[in-house]
Amino acid sequence: MLVKHSILETLKKQYLHMKEEIKAYNSVLDLIGNTPLIKLNKISADLPGNFYAKVEAFNPGHSTKDRIALCIIEEAERKGILKPGDTIIETTSGNTGFSLAMVSIIKGYDCILAVSSKSSKDKIDMLRSMGAKVYVCPAHVSADDERSYYNVAKRLHEETKGSVYINQYFNELNVDAHYKSTGPEIWEQTGGQITHLVACSGTGGTISGTARFLKEQNPNIKILGVDAFGSVLKKYHETKEFDNAEIYPYRIEGLGKNLIPTATDFDVIDKFIKVSDEESAHTARELAKKEGLFVGYTSGAAFQAVKQYAEEGEFDANSKVVIIFPDHGSRYMSKVFSDEWMNEQGFFDSVNQEEALKIEIIK
Repeated sequence: MLVKHSILETLKKQYLHMKEEIKAYNSVLDLIGNTPLIKLNKISADLPGNFYAKVEAFNPGHSTKDRIALCIIEEAERKGILKPGDTIIETTSGNTGFSLAMVSIIKGYDCILAVSSKSSKDKIDMLRSMGAKVYVCPAHVSADDERSYYNVAKRLHEETKGSVYINQYFNELNVDAHYKSTGPEIWEQTGGQITHLVACSGTGGTISGTARFLKEQNPNIKILGVDAFGSVLKKYHETKEFDNAEIYPYRIEGLGKNLIPTATDFDVIDKFIKVSDEESAHTARELAKKEGLFVGYTSGAAFQAVKQYAEEGEFDANSKVVIIFPDHGSRYMSKVFSDEWMNEQGFFDSVNQEEALKIEIIK
C-alpha cells in the first residue's frame, strides 16, 4: 500500500507541475515601465533632504523613451494610422530612436531616423544594430535649416510612402505617456510623500506629463526643470519670449532645445536652472563612483541641477526629492566615460582634477 501511495503522489506532483504556466513575458515590450526608485546616499550626504532616483535605464531599451515609443505607436495603430508594413520616421538624439526601433522590430515596421551629429557614436551604432536606417544631420544649424534633423525627418516622411512621422516635440502623446505611467509610479512609490520633482527638459514630455499627474495629486509639489547653457527653454519659461541670442553649441544630449516644443507644458513647471556641460559630465561619473549607478550624461545633468538647487535653498531636512535619470551610461562610453574625450573637451582642468583610469598592461 505504501508503494502504491508513493507512486500516486509522484504522479500527482508530475500532473500539477505540467499544469503550471511558464512564467515568461510575451516580448520585451511587457517590461516597459515600473522602473525602480533608488535612494541616493553618498552623493547627497551633504545636501538637506532625502533624494531618490527614478532610474529609467531599467526599461528594456535602457531609457525613459520606451514609454513614449510604445504609447505613440499603439495609439497610431488603434486609430488606423499605422498599418502592417508601414515605416516609422522620427527626429531623435538617440534614445527615442532606439526605443522606436525596438518597438518596430516587435510590431513589424520599418524604422528611419534623423539623428543629430551631437549624438554619441555609441547611440548611433546602437540604432543601426537595431535595424534602423540612420541619417546623421549637423547639430549646430538652426531648426529651420533644411539640413536640421527636424527638416530631414519631415522630408523623409514626405518621400516615403506609407510612413508615419512620430514628431515627439509636437506630439501630445509624448506628455500622455508620462501622465499615465511615470507620474502614477512616482506617486505610488513615494506613498504620496514627494515634495519636489527634478527632471531635465528636452522635448518636455517627461517633465510635463509627470508633473501634470503629480500636481493633480498635490499642487504643492514643486517641479524643478533642468536646462542647458545654449538652450532657450529657461528664458522662455520666465519671459514667454523666444530669444535666439540664447542659442549656442553645447555638448549634453537630450537636454535643452533651440526651438519651443509644444510637448512642453511650461505652466506645470515651477522653475528652471541651467547646468554646464563640464559639471554635468563630472557628476555623471560621480554617480557611478559613489552610488554604483551607471547612468547617462543627462542623468549627470539632473543631479548637477539638484546640487545647484540645494545651493539656492530649495530643499530642507524634510524634503523628499525625486530625480528622473533618463538613460544608461553605456550610451556614453565614447563621451563622458571616456578619459580621452573628457580631456579633449578640457574637462580635466585645474578645477576638476579627475584621476584618469589606471590601466596596467601586462606583457
